[in-house]
Amino acid sequence: MKKIRTGRGSIKSQWMGAFLALSVVPILLVNIVYYYNTSRLVQQNVESMTKANLEQTRVSLDVWLDSYKDILFQVYTDDSIVELVDKINAGEDVANNRKLLRKMLRGLFYTKDYVKSISIITAGGELVFYDQLTASTTQTSWLSSIALSEEELYAEISGDNQTHLFSTGEKVVFGSNSCYLFHIGHRIIDYRDVKKQCGIVMVSIDEKLLEEVCSPPTENGLNFIVDSAGYLVSCAGSDSLGESVFPEGADQKTKTKAYQDMAKRTGFLGEKELSVYSVYDEKTGWEIVRATNQNELVQGLHQQQKILGFIMLLSLLSVLPMVDRMKKSVVRQKNAEIAALEAQINPHFLYNTLDTINWMAIDKDEYEISNMITTLARILRYGIADSNGVVKIRDEVEWLKQYIFLQQTKLKNSFDCHINVEPELMDLPIHKLLLQPFVENAILHGFEGVDRTCCMQMSMRRVEDFMEIEIKDNGCGIPDDIVREMNQGIFRKTEDKNHIGMENAITRLHMYYGEKTKVKIQSRQGEGTLVRIRIPVTGGVEVYESSGSGR
Repeated sequence: MKKIRTGRGSIKSQWMGAFLALSVVPILLVNIVYYYNTSRLVQQNVESMTKANLEQTRVSLDVWLDSYKDILFQVYTDDSIVELVDKINAGEDVANNRKLLRKMLRGLFYTKDYVKSISIITAGGELVFYDQLTASTTQTSWLSSIALSEEELYAEISGDNQTHLFSTGEKVVFGSNSCYLFHIGHRIIDYRDVKKQCGIVMVSIDEKLLEEVCSPPTENGLNFIVDSAGYLVSCAGSDSLGESVFPEGADQKTKTKAYQDMAKRTGFLGEKELSVYSVYDEKTGWEIVRATNQNELVQGLHQQQKILGFIMLLSLLSVLPMVDRMKKSVVRQKNAEIAALEAQINPHFLYNTLDTINWMAIDKDEYEISNMITTLARILRYGIADSNGVVKIRDEVEWLKQYIFLQQTKLKNSFDCHINVEPELMDLPIHKLLLQPFVENAILHGFEGVDRTCCMQMSMRRVEDFMEIEIKDNGCGIPDDIVREMNQGIFRKTEDKNHIGMENAITRLHMYYGEKTKVKIQSRQGEGTLVRIRIPVTGGVEVYESSGSGR
């Protein structure tokens, strides 16, 4: 009997071993490989998006600095300024000419927000400036914070025809005013005698400009700038600007460790391990650095481990159901990873890009293009932020006006639009982006091929416990059979006119407001279309405070 039991135990062990070898072990190996591949993919995507964000920041930095170099150019090439500097160098009525020169500098001062001081050092050693921080005619805010003496500074800048960039120095404090400054300088050029030494000009700029370009810090990421000598140029929330981050000539490993320590000292990212990425800006010689907290990535990977452990437990109970669940889990995980990666994309780089294009348009006096870009940025910001949220009707109407303005500009003001909303409705809540598909359909399809004056009217009024919204146009109209189908919830999909936007909007209306929602479409070909929407008036709904109306 003992031998029989031993044999059965042996067979059972063999079957168990075969089961493990043929099912569990391969699945375990596959899951291990899958886990590490997924981890590597997530890491690569995070790194790729971070580097793309850094590159966009570098481009924005160059564009902003170029716009401030324009002020420098205006000073060192201005004939009137050159003439006054020559008179001061010659000792002619120095006091009066200094006063006139300072007045001209003040006139240039307010063309850019972050300019704090404009100074001229003449070949004869006279210092003339206009300084916002000191409000003085005898003492500058910046000269004591720069590492060079006045003579050394003059010698360095006047020795060539290049624009010189000086990194952020010590904090400048005058009374209740304080800030960090960086500087750009150039020698003054008299185009009647380009070799003549007239003097130099320095423009001092608030470091807050660099913080704005780098984007605000968050608990998951921080951007900062370091110059080629290892000194900290810009970092939000840091009192170490102008101090050394790493010794000059340090290798990459030393730099990375120094960047991690620097980021931890700010307190934004905690004490856990950080990843560091950087991009070098050839124009400035500065390095733009991003330190990111690995908490989210580690938590995601730990979650992956838990899921895989659960799957392995199920595999011991049943092989076939486990395989089926594995297939479904793979699809869900991939979709979740894609959604997570998409959600991590910070749209700030998009807004920075639009802002950069806007400034380029302004520099070329293309103000109509600038207005369109500004409106587009507001539309995008409103649409991206909590697209399923609830806002006040006044915010939704204001956003619709911006959208209609963009369409009118695009279509060369070929249609008029009138919006009438009862004042008592303005502060009531409504779900975002519900009305835009109906407005878009009227503009793009209703007015297509119409040669008379096109007009769209939208009204919102209260009828007992309901809000009635009407969107009416005098466009080409919709065929009767299509109108009947649309009122029945049937929407045709055609190549030229796809009403999927209206279909989705009507579906959302029913989801948000239930069975009491009514949508009625009336139309006559050649005369126009009327869409009447009836939804219950809701109160006490938390309203999402949209930032769509600002930058």
